[in-house]
Amino acid sequence: MRLPRRARPPLEVAEGERVLAWAEAPAGVVAGTRDALYVRLSSSPGESGAARIPWELVEAADWDRETSVLRVSEVGSWGERRPEHRVTLEEPGRLLELVRERVTASVVLQRHVPVHGRRGLRVIARRAPRGDRPISWVFEYDEGVDPGDPEVVRLAGEALAAAREEVGTL
Repeated sequence: MRLPRRARPPLEVAEGERVLAWAEAPAGVVAGTRDALYVRLSSSPGESGAARIPWELVEAADWDRETSVLRVSEVGSWGERRPEHRVTLEEPGRLLELVRERVTASVVLQRHVPVHGRRGLRVIARRAPRGDRPISWVFEYDEGVDPGDPEVVRLAGEALAAAREEVGTL
């Protein structure tokens, strides 16, 4: 049985943004706009507002159908724990479609560079939906690849230069 939805999600978004899809969770609400994903969990002590995660900063979003859990991890720095949000959504509705579409649309280029056999690094270019900010470039390293190794640094630099040339952002 589907529960009736309220016309507006119970959270505020940034000025100029409009909620395109949202879902209530037992512990809060998750909503998506053209520019960002909003996660507000009432179970977070002392937290009154929603976390705003621009789509280009969403590293991955996974849906577990069996547990009804949406897991969103943010882009982070190598060696540091990435911010991650886990939310149970009984009725995700169109939110899952929006998350997939917006995250996919933010990726301009992704290139794997082998370093040791299949292990290597990825050069990734991400862009904000409106294109009002420059493309952001990040590296992701496979398990066992040391980003401080001079050979890895050299290969990463060459791959970044080639990717920038390909995308036209020298």
